[in-house]
Order: sequence, then C-alpha cells, then structure tokens
Amino acid sequence: MLASSSAGNSVFIASHTTRILIDAGLNRKEILARLQAIGEDALQLNGIFLTHEHSDHIAGLPVLMKTVKAPIFATPLTSSALEWNGIQPEIVEFAAGTGLEIGDLRVQSFSIPHDARDPVGFTVTCRSTKVSVATDLGYVPDNVKWNLRGSQFILLESNHCPEMLKVGPYPWHLKQRILSRRGHLSNEAASDYIATDLPDETETLVLGHLSEQNNSIWQADLVARQALMSRGREPLLVVAEPRKQGVLFQL
Repeated sequence: MLASSSAGNSVFIASHTTRILIDAGLNRKEILARLQAIGEDALQLNGIFLTHEHSDHIAGLPVLMKTVKAPIFATPLTSSALEWNGIQPEIVEFAAGTGLEIGDLRVQSFSIPHDARDPVGFTVTCRSTKVSVATDLGYVPDNVKWNLRGSQFILLESNHCPEMLKVGPYPWHLKQRILSRRGHLSNEAASDYIATDLPDETETLVLGHLSEQNNSIWQADLVARQALMSRGREPLLVVAEPRKQGVLFQL
C-alpha cells in the first residue's frame, strides 16, 4: 500500500506477471519513490484503476502519465471529469459492476455510495487469492458486502470518529457531507461491518483513509479490535498511518 488517507490514496497490487495501481492520489515524485522503495518500477505498470475523480485519488495522474504508458481504467463519468493538460493517455472505460481481465488478474468493480460522479470499489483476484479495496463510502450496503465475500485481504475505510468530527474545526456543511450516507465510513460503522459481515476467509484487515483532523490511529484500532473480539476473530489488523507508506503484504 503506497498511501491511504484523506491526504492521498494509491494501492499497488502485483502478481508474478502483472502490476497495477488502484488510484494515484500522490504526486508523481512520491509515487515513483514509494514504488522504488518496494523494488518496483512505475514503467512496468500494466494498468491504473480509478475509484473516482476526487483529488486525493487522482492528483498525481496528469504528471505521472507523461512517463508511464499504462492504460487507465475508469467509468465513463469518472473519465469525463479528468483533465490531462495536453497529454493523451490510453483510457479504457468500463461500467460499474464490470469485471476486467488484465494479465493474470481479474479486477471486479462494484458501485459504492459516495458523493462522486460514479464511484467504485475493486476486488482483485489471482488464482485463489482475493484482495478487496473499499474506501470512500458513507455506509456498507449489501452489494459491497457481497463483493467483499471470500477476501483474504481487505482495505476498509475507517475515516473518522463521529465525536471528534462533531467538535472539530470543519464547517457544518462539510461535517454533514462526511456523516451522510454518501460521505465517509466512521470507525463505528466500520466496526459494525467487522462484527457482523467480515468474511471468515479474511486474514489481513487494513483500516485506511483515516482523517488527520477527525480520527486517530489508536481510536480506529481500538474500535476494530473490540469488533473482532466480539466474533472471536484474530486476523492481522493494521491501521494505515496518514502520509506514510504502508506495509508491503505478501499473500
């Protein structure tokens, strides 16, 4: 995981033959440096998949694509929101809910409830291993639960502590947006999913997209661990630290 927070998001997934990014919300220099730190070359990317058009998920794209020639996969509404500043990358458009084959990876998209044009989450399957990315969603609807079934690895949003948000510095209209069903998942909402619907197959659970103003690592960790204890589950639990490169997981 290259980054997961309100400050920027980018997830790198690789098999023996295929390398992809999900989102590119860091600047080009950071993306290249973080890939290099795990022994990877951005020029070897086979594709970049976009969840939606908000800047913390696409900010690095225009400059990155001046050197990286991998195709970009996005829904038509997300694609139409992108600005390329004169360059012309290859864009592969897909409808939300579509499954795509790239190398030996199957990338399945699914709709998520968020205040973007056409936001999606992704699952990535290689043989018997399934990795899921579900961030930027106001709640966890049944279709998201269904798509996350059977995942050995899940990156799940745990964006904010509602009490911190309510007394924090954000203007009221922004607080309402975050708390809405098309906003961001709270620690408590994430823990509700963990307590009732986390797949039995899940071996690694990463809590991501934390707000730097309205959450803390220890709060997100505590609420999630309580949910896991209520089920008698002990998967590896990791909380992604904002602005830091995440742990490299091998499945």
